[in-house]
Amino acid sequence: MSTRPRISARISAISESATLAVDAKAKAMKAAGRPVIGFGAGEPDFPTPDYIVEAAVRAAREPRFHKYTPAGGLPELKKAIAEKTRRDSGYAVEPAQVLVTNGGKQAVYEAFATLLDPGDEVLVVAPYWTTYPEAIKLAGGVQVDVVTDESTGYLASVEQLEAARTERTKVLLFVSPSNPTGAVYSREQTVAIGRWAAEHGLWVVTDEIYEHLVYGDAEFTGIATAVPELGDRVVILNGVAKTYAMTGWRVGWLIGPSDVVKAATNLQSHATSNVSNVAQMAALAAVSGDLSAVAEMRAAFDRRRQTMVRMLNEIPGVLCPEPKGAFYAYPSVKELVGKELRGRRPRSSSELAELILEEAEVAVVPGEAFGTPGYFRLSYALGDSDLVEGVSRLAKLLSEAR
Repeated sequence: MSTRPRISARISAISESATLAVDAKAKAMKAAGRPVIGFGAGEPDFPTPDYIVEAAVRAAREPRFHKYTPAGGLPELKKAIAEKTRRDSGYAVEPAQVLVTNGGKQAVYEAFATLLDPGDEVLVVAPYWTTYPEAIKLAGGVQVDVVTDESTGYLASVEQLEAARTERTKVLLFVSPSNPTGAVYSREQTVAIGRWAAEHGLWVVTDEIYEHLVYGDAEFTGIATAVPELGDRVVILNGVAKTYAMTGWRVGWLIGPSDVVKAATNLQSHATSNVSNVAQMAALAAVSGDLSAVAEMRAAFDRRRQTMVRMLNEIPGVLCPEPKGAFYAYPSVKELVGKELRGRRPRSSSELAELILEEAEVAVVPGEAFGTPGYFRLSYALGDSDLVEGVSRLAKLLSEAR
């Protein structure tokens, strides 16, 4: 009888998505009749705009979309994505430089799989989104964390990046606005980091999925546009999920040099073939339309952001910097870890999150999932009344900590 492991070491090393796990547990508890309020999922609570849905309905009735289409994406969608990129960030690309993927996650994986050889290092600013480490690991790369905290608004400096760089460093992962912190780099900071990367011949993989969700005086700055010195060493990741409330439609894209896009397309041709044609036509309607629906959602997120940050900062032991983008708050709860609460003494933010779910019926994602223990991530992409109720429950419970 074989003694070999049933599951490969490569796949066994992958962790479950912590954000999806928290959301699944919260939904299961709600299905069992418990009034759980979930701050875990990173998805807008709005429906996809009607004009996008109608485009999908029309596409479903067209026989040509019942067949295989090019693995790299429908030509009309690739052209529209190129035009949208020029419109929104001033970055000029050809349709041949666009690969349409099954959501942003596939774009993330294919970018790293295409760029990395075993042992190549990737600089990743922590806190980081949970999928980045697994994609880098699957590609054979080595993640090098550049840890930030609330004292700098979770922003990394050129000095920190330089201290982490080695001869093996090949890629800088640059994310602004950030998931999970909502941090947004200013134009000056973006230019400084981009010029540093260009000076050292690094690739920059930049995730711009939250480009339209910035608040107050913050502005989105595309690093490829702001730092032309990077030349053809930039790969841009994006998608329709967050901007157009289309998380379930699974359409993302990768933009890069022609050789990178061709190689990534070859990979996709064997992994999944084309993205669903119906979803691609919905995405075409989204990126070709105006941004009025996005503006309405952004206004709601901004209102909720201000409410959440104010309420969190009123809780003793909680410190929450003001997020400038995306739809997450990332408060520090380090002062509460180790304190007694309802007869228990949680030793980590992960244990504290479990206690909160059981006692207050509120789901949050602990900082361990994002590489920085001692924090929580709370999404404010949920209804105003649920947000207030959820944070109120959190405040009531945490006020008992001694």
